[in-house]
Amino acid sequence: MKRREEWRSILDAEIKRWEAKSCAQLISDLARRVTTYERDFDSKTYQFEVQLLENTEAYVHVGIAVDDASLWGAIRPLSSSFIRNK
Repeated sequence: MKRREEWRSILDAEIKRWEAKSCAQLISDLARRVTTYERDFDSKTYQFEVQLLENTEAYVHVGIAVDDASLWGAIRPLSSSFIRNK
């Protein structure tokens, strides 16, 4: 499997984890900063960056990026976003 295809399944799983949170929890977790962390999948370490892109009266918009901690990966991470209606 190619690197970015592998990242896609990992990113999709992480998006589901963040989508399960309420709007209030997303705002609380992300309002003050960009959140970065590492997680292991299949004995490999991946870096994540999660950010609150928008917080409007109607919705919150969250962006998530993943890379494999390599120089190439850090330069060109795979990213996506989702919108949670309030």
